Amino acid sequence: MDANRDEPDARTGRIDEKFKPVFEACDSASRKALFQYFLPTHSRKPRLAPTRPRLIKWYCPFASQKVFPSGHRYCLNVYAGCGHRCLYCYAAAYSPERPAPKRDFERLLRKDLEDLERFNVPPAPVHLSNSTDPFQPLEARHGHARLALEKILETRHRFSTVTVLTKNPLGAATRGCLELFKALTILPAGHPRHAEFSASGIPPFCVEVSLAFWRQEPASVYDPCAPTPEERREGIRRLRAAGIPVVLRIDPLFPRSPLPGGLALNHFGLAEAQTLHDLEQLVRFAKDMAVRHVVYSTVKIVQPRGRPLDPVMGRLRLVFEKLAAPGRPPFHSGSWRLPTPLAGQVVVQPFLALCADYGVQAKHCMRNLIEAP
Repeated sequence: MDANRDEPDARTGRIDEKFKPVFEACDSASRKALFQYFLPTHSRKPRLAPTRPRLIKWYCPFASQKVFPSGHRYCLNVYAGCGHRCLYCYAAAYSPERPAPKRDFERLLRKDLEDLERFNVPPAPVHLSNSTDPFQPLEARHGHARLALEKILETRHRFSTVTVLTKNPLGAATRGCLELFKALTILPAGHPRHAEFSASGIPPFCVEVSLAFWRQEPASVYDPCAPTPEERREGIRRLRAAGIPVVLRIDPLFPRSPLPGGLALNHFGLAEAQTLHDLEQLVRFAKDMAVRHVVYSTVKIVQPRGRPLDPVMGRLRLVFEKLAAPGRPPFHSGSWRLPTPLAGQVVVQPFLALCADYGVQAKHCMRNLIEAP
């Protein structure tokens, strides 16, 4: 069946149930545009899922909207894999071990942007990136993050919020990106959502910086190849001095001693990753930098793709097993997790209390995503 000749209601009828809520919420013209951009044009399958775009993709093509209500938004992963090699990164479950540039990146990016224009797709948020750091070392050689942001600026009316997620804000600031970031914070007068953003005061661009550790010692263990905490703090200072909106991701949150039952992390051969003092320093820094808010989630133990679990994460899994006893830590989407009530009590609540004490707004990572307009 040719999607270009299908009527909008017929198109909706062929969409996989877990994605239908997004399409059903649209008017007929927007529904047609989303169908043509995201779904296979000539597929004979009775049920269709978002697979078609080359680089500017549906944010999460695997998750049901009932479970992960991301809506119509894009993710642009400018590289395949990441050189930071963070032990807890969820993308390790599916990304290649060695990072690399994507073949024909500029040509494929141009085709996706042309399709957004051709199909008149309504503006939506775009995230760079959820599975790779756009300003990892590859960027110095290939410049794909800068190229992508320049092209997004040229077609700004096709995007609402633009979010850059990185552990290398200093690299972004020193590679001449500050003026580009400033330009992205301005919606053109003719943008379809200009009035909405002007009234809300929500900036249409921000840099989200991951900074889970205050001290270098735990960062050396868990973020072995990423910029140091001090380099990240200096990058944040430069972004804020330039007026760039910043969100601080104190993410993930780790278990801390003393653990329930009188245990400590050193009983498992682990050093403290985040003491309460460390977390207070991070929250105070967020306050001093006037970030928009902080983002958090609880650490997951990710089974890397095609290789064994790192010994440090293996020891952390023993912590999870002890805390979850007599049950077992849940395992899904390629990672072990603490049971939700336990994670809230042991890991999250003390952090949220610190945020409340300093008047810093804290958002869980999923809430942070779905609230980006």
